Amino acid sequence: MGRGGALSESVLKKIILSYSYVAIWIFLSFTVIVYNKYILDRNMYNWPYPISLTMIHMGFCSSLAYILVSVLKVVEPVQMTLDVYLKSVVPIGFLYSLSLWLSNSAYIYLSVSFIQMLKALMPVAVYSIGVLFKKEGFKGQTMSNMLSISFGVAIAAYGEAKYNSWGVTLQLGAVAFEATRLVLIQILLTSKGITFNPITSLYYVAPCCLVFLSVPWIIVELPKLRDTSSFHFDYFIFGTNSICAFALNLAVFLLVGKTSALTMNVAGVVKDWLLIAFSWSVIKDTVTPINLFGYLIAFMGVAYYNHAKLQALKAKEAEKKATQFDLDDESGKISSSLDIWKFGCLMMCS
Repeated sequence: MGRGGALSESVLKKIILSYSYVAIWIFLSFTVIVYNKYILDRNMYNWPYPISLTMIHMGFCSSLAYILVSVLKVVEPVQMTLDVYLKSVVPIGFLYSLSLWLSNSAYIYLSVSFIQMLKALMPVAVYSIGVLFKKEGFKGQTMSNMLSISFGVAIAAYGEAKYNSWGVTLQLGAVAFEATRLVLIQILLTSKGITFNPITSLYYVAPCCLVFLSVPWIIVELPKLRDTSSFHFDYFIFGTNSICAFALNLAVFLLVGKTSALTMNVAGVVKDWLLIAFSWSVIKDTVTPINLFGYLIAFMGVAYYNHAKLQALKAKEAEKKATQFDLDDESGKISSSLDIWKFGCLMMCS
């Protein structure tokens, strides 16, 4: 009885921690998105300089990541050569800089709710680019699912009250660059056995982003900032915004490392619906019934895609566990016990 009670207490503690990680991630992700919207929107804080804002984030995150990795030694750096850095990390940094620049730019022209709806196209972009780079096999069923997501987003766009073509172009560009970055991470890093957590990712990638962003910044935004003599750098606004951006990376590290892909997906859905509700109720963005109907179709497509991916991962894991069980019976028993415990936690978290 004592051992059973201890196990229940241990499982309960893990479940509470999982919910805590989810709540922290949702809160920080929600805060960063709304905060960026507040700063960039011409009707709010009215500082429409997305490259500058992204550079402030990258400069702050680079500095903190350097302190955590090189000075405090909280995280071990990844062993890599200069050749690997130039051929693998630099292209990923370039794509990340473009993705961040365009996605932040979209907040000037589009509502928070509509941007979240457009982001539903991310699986479509990742799958399409994966097929293009031969990292994914073409499947008719998966492509039908991708078309259903696209159809739902198209309906949401049709129902958008304040549709802006330039804003949509910027957000779709951000989705395309982010999807390409995710596929290239698999090709250029994962295939070489190199894995980053969010801190080491910022340590290596953020300085690249800063350098790449400096070029369009000098051409596009620096002349405008020089002409804006009334602007004074608000250390509180940009400082707290940067802290939130860095904290979000740490929250991602906790959520991915301590829970599961399923928990991450469920948390993402909750966050998206909360943002749509917040955008409608607090920011007073117009959300039409057609918007919601289209997003619901896209959301169901994304949910099905995530479910199929999760099932495929579970099948691979089960195959590995079966092989391990055959090789070492005792080890297999321990692994099975852990799987049952994890499955229980996942069911509770979802």
